[in-house]
Amino acid sequence: MKQQNKIAVIGGTGKSGSYLIRYLLLQKIPVKILLRTSSSFNTESSLVEVVRGDVRDLDAVECLVKGCRAVVSTLGQPKGEPSVFSQASRNVVHAMEQYDIRRYILTTGLNVDAEDDKKSIRTSLATDWMKKHYPETTYDKQLEYEFLLKSDIDWTLVRLPLIELTDEGREMMVSLKDCSGEKISATDLANFLIRQLYDDAYIRKPPFIANV
Repeated sequence: MKQQNKIAVIGGTGKSGSYLIRYLLLQKIPVKILLRTSSSFNTESSLVEVVRGDVRDLDAVECLVKGCRAVVSTLGQPKGEPSVFSQASRNVVHAMEQYDIRRYILTTGLNVDAEDDKKSIRTSLATDWMKKHYPETTYDKQLEYEFLLKSDIDWTLVRLPLIELTDEGREMMVSLKDCSGEKISATDLANFLIRQLYDDAYIRKPPFIANV
């Protein structure tokens, strides 16, 4: 089967997702983007294909990933709706298995706990704060990580502090133990996610990234 170059993107109209789309297109990487029915997305680029649907709808996700070589997700939580993360990843992985796609790169919060963590007091306090104030989404993101651990695909779950919407690139640290800073530039995040398309250093791992 001919290797496809197109990348499936979930969450591409969100604040950090818009940066991801921009930098993918700057690198001439073709994308398929999943848009909810009420979402708007304006581009005249021939590199963009739009699929209408919801990530919680398996048929829509299957349509999205078909013909792609990888899936990248910067999915955010819809306001006023049940937590979406674990169901989204279940649908994505199911669709990827159907079309023999291996690579899944996605973002989550620093509040997700992994076995090898050595979280600092600052990161632990932030985790506890999220568990107290956003218990449903925190629990669901942990379920998502545990589901990925049991899957057979080549995932990378990128754990993030506060995303700063800036075009400025800064010094960044990657760690499998702890989050080294309080913010990450949306530009640095987008470029890190794109690098993972070609790098196997963090396959089946949940790295923290942060500006320092």
